[in-house]
Amino acid sequence: MLYHLFEWLDAQYDFPGAGLFKFVSFRAGVAIVLSLTISLIFGRYIVRFLRKLQIGETVRDLGLEGQKQKQGTPTMGGIIIILAIIVPTLLFCRLDNIYVLLMLLATSWMGIVGFLDDYIKVFKKNKKGLPGIFKVVGQVSLGLMVALIMLNSEDIVVRMNKKTAELNNYTITKTVYAADPKRGGQLREMVYVKAPLTNVPFYKNNELDYSKFLKPIVGEDWSRKLTTIVFVILVIIIVTAVSNGANLTDGIDGLAAGTSAIIGGTLAIFAYATGNAIFADYLNILFIPNASELVIFAACFFAACLGFVWYNTYPAQVFMGDTGSLTLGSIIAVFSILIRKELLIPILCGIFFAETLSVMIQVSYFKYTKKKYGEGRRIFLMSPLHHHFQKKGMPEPRLVTRFWIVGILLAVLTIITLKVR
Repeated sequence: MLYHLFEWLDAQYDFPGAGLFKFVSFRAGVAIVLSLTISLIFGRYIVRFLRKLQIGETVRDLGLEGQKQKQGTPTMGGIIIILAIIVPTLLFCRLDNIYVLLMLLATSWMGIVGFLDDYIKVFKKNKKGLPGIFKVVGQVSLGLMVALIMLNSEDIVVRMNKKTAELNNYTITKTVYAADPKRGGQLREMVYVKAPLTNVPFYKNNELDYSKFLKPIVGEDWSRKLTTIVFVILVIIIVTAVSNGANLTDGIDGLAAGTSAIIGGTLAIFAYATGNAIFADYLNILFIPNASELVIFAACFFAACLGFVWYNTYPAQVFMGDTGSLTLGSIIAVFSILIRKELLIPILCGIFFAETLSVMIQVSYFKYTKKKYGEGRRIFLMSPLHHHFQKKGMPEPRLVTRFWIVGILLAVLTIITLKVR
């Protein structure tokens, strides 16, 4: 909003300082400050308001140390995160950018789903909350919308060499001329194409076309037709998996918010590299025109999570609830897909992945042993994984800090994949 205002002021009146808003780095920095301000200042009033309404969490007795102290702690704190993301994004991002609009869609859509779940738990006194099928419908519908918009919007394209595009029969939407740094700045003919491409980690020529997986099985003609279906299914799976992974991770104070902040900072780096032609060429990754606006959104996401940690560290003054956890996971998933880095999610979101995997292993092994031996047996003392370490006697603050350190290591490893091939 402010970008468009200052652009008009700069063009019409040469307004002093208006040109600063053309720079993504400036707007991202200011957005971080505003997002943190909203989290830290307005967050305090939101926590008080939730307490006044007696919107407290009913904590199920799991036999964990310090659990009784959390009884009655306000929930629905995800509202703080959502406000600290949406308000700065509306103010400092270009609102005619398709990527920003998709991220606002993902934030508000899953925010509503999570809010309904918390509302039923708190106000309707139904511990189960929103039936699982409705959560899945919300996640699937979001994935479906994102996939179809990506496939059909003329604004979502990638840039590549014209010869490569013609060789693969990609739909060319625009032709441009760009300087080639490897040839002393000599101009080369480049094109914008619509294609189901992504970057593959640890692979030299790392541009992957999803249709090439189908080509050996169904032939070239059918592979193009089926790629749409495959891509839609893949996006739905990613959105659902990461959203649920974040939800499972939100089990102890500060874990989900702190981990998400680390992931958000990493995604900001990826968005900057992907949306900058020079860096994209240097790193040999896909250049996505106009994706640099996502840096501002990622900055808001990072600051919102960091600001929420202020109130969510042990002992937590407020819980994010499904309002926050489902939203965080969906944002991370959609963001990764938009910048074509979805195949890095198992590394970048390794904490979420481990938490989800621990639950799947625990449940599967329990059912298997119950069927075979007549009694269910467990691999972990408790799942998700963080509860296993709690059962072993690890204090909650130490556990969260160590998970954060692992998250940072995974983030660094993810960034390194840009050059390791």
